[in-house]
Amino acid sequence: MGLFLPYEAMWDMPLDGRESGKRIPHWFGNLAYALVGAVFKLCFRYRVSNREALRGFEGKSGAVVICNHTSFLDVAVIYLTARPAQWIRLMGRDSLFGKAGGLLGQVLSRVGAFPVKRDSADRTSVKRAVRMLKDGELVGILPEGTRRGKSDRAPELHAGAAFIARMAHVPILPMCVRDVEKVKQKGERLRFPQVTAEFGEPLLVGDFDFLPKEDRLDACAWYAMRECFALNDRVPREQVDMAALFPEARDFSAVFAEHPLPRHTTAEVVAALEEPDGGER
Repeated sequence: MGLFLPYEAMWDMPLDGRESGKRIPHWFGNLAYALVGAVFKLCFRYRVSNREALRGFEGKSGAVVICNHTSFLDVAVIYLTARPAQWIRLMGRDSLFGKAGGLLGQVLSRVGAFPVKRDSADRTSVKRAVRMLKDGELVGILPEGTRRGKSDRAPELHAGAAFIARMAHVPILPMCVRDVEKVKQKGERLRFPQVTAEFGEPLLVGDFDFLPKEDRLDACAWYAMRECFALNDRVPREQVDMAALFPEARDFSAVFAEHPLPRHTTAEVVAALEEPDGGER
């Protein structure tokens, strides 16, 4: 295949998963993994905790991977966590793909990223994500929509990840990228902290069905992001102050204190999906 492909075409091509059609060529992604991975290992002593929670989906099921967002670099870390055995197809802001005369769009699309229109109901992006997930691919979403503490936009709690997971009948896997925001803070010199990615336990959107229908997706997004911050801060989930993190969002703390959700491992979720009547509950 040619060195340059229309990146719009790559958004609708499989990269991994079960689909047997023409795929995005892997050579660029493999090269990027080798180069970027070496830099992160050397400069940031990058490591991954509980990667088996992600690996358990390999060849078995798609999953929506969500993460906190504090730096442009955390996107690279999310990508690295899955390689070389898997690929996480990140949903990114559409304006990024046209930068550098479209060169950034080539780079992002080659490693599986695809665009979403910010502050709109982007049905095309949702359909792409659902198709990828149903094909067994991993889709990465940053539900805050912007970098916390690094942007003039206040982070918001979006329920799109929960909606997509429900549409595709796949679980949500929370993760965090810890300390990457310390690499470059405003007015300070470049630093080289140890950067850690950590995966949590998968969540099933169906576990939120005890709530009124109009609250389920918001509650799922709230709970999933609380898991991300609990991982990031290394505290029990109940100690995360979600009201301070998302002052405009409804606080579901009392709801889940009264109705704790069941815990799941990736192995249990995959086993349930493989049953004859399986599917995301």
